[in-house]
Amino acid sequence: MQLTEQHPLGFFLPENTQLLMLGSFPPPKVRWSMNFYYPNIQNDMWRILGLLFYNSKDHFLETKKTFSEEKAKAFCNSNGVGIGDTAMEIVRQKDNASDKFLEVVKPINPKEILSQIPGCKAIVVTGQKAMETLLSVLPEMEEPKVGSFTEFTLLQRNFRLYRMPSSSRAYPKPLEEKAEVYKKMFVELGML
Repeated sequence: MQLTEQHPLGFFLPENTQLLMLGSFPPPKVRWSMNFYYPNIQNDMWRILGLLFYNSKDHFLETKKTFSEEKAKAFCNSNGVGIGDTAMEIVRQKDNASDKFLEVVKPINPKEILSQIPGCKAIVVTGQKAMETLLSVLPEMEEPKVGSFTEFTLLQRNFRLYRMPSSSRAYPKPLEEKAEVYKKMFVELGML
């Protein structure tokens, strides 16, 4: 029997959360540069957000090899961005961060999380594994194409479900192109 891993981080849900960002599951801890979401220095999420909100892909860097947990959390708090993952418990079939080798044992409970953030109006999913996992626990709907959204109702509230490009370097698109896709979403939501 393979060992399961519990999610090592709790959800980060500012009171003013308007947008909930969901990935799949953190990489092994040896790849972390901070004790927060998107910790791998090879992942471009904080560079994308740095470009969009601060006009600098290096805004969230503390050193060349570490992100600043303090700056990441301050960004989320001031911009109403909640952050978490779609898998709460997994089996990691290889010792890496690849979604291809993650088996989800326990998915997110969307009602439990969304009930804690009453101002949330959209969820953004980064990556195919995260999308598949989330769709398995939401009301049936059409999967949005990359760069677009689908609307759904849960807890008697209406939400947009956005599908954004993966921020992993394994996803072969230049940083600036990924940032443009994310920019469209933030503009549509009135957050940029």
